[in-house]
Amino acid sequence: MKMKQMINLYEFRKAFMDYGREDNFSYDGLEVLFNYLQDYEESTGVEVELDVIAICCDFTENTIKEALEYYELDSLDELVRNTLVLPIDEESIIYLNY
Repeated sequence: MKMKQMINLYEFRKAFMDYGREDNFSYDGLEVLFNYLQDYEESTGVEVELDVIAICCDFTENTIKEALEYYELDSLDELVRNTLVLPIDEESIIYLNY
């Protein structure tokens, strides 16, 4: 039997620390990611399992410049056309790896 548990932002951030993954995302980045996953659940009706390792494999936080260099793209618009991009601030984003 599986049981579901509701978590808040504090518990979400703590889960990454407990798994030793606190360096994968910034403090603000985790809030952006938490809000995205919460909005996803609400808009689709699909519950998201808190799997820290899977989230770290699926999403990356980087500067826009580093993300464009990694994928050899010329603009943020190109990245947005290829994958989900979640802005954190003017310089940093979280994106779904592809």
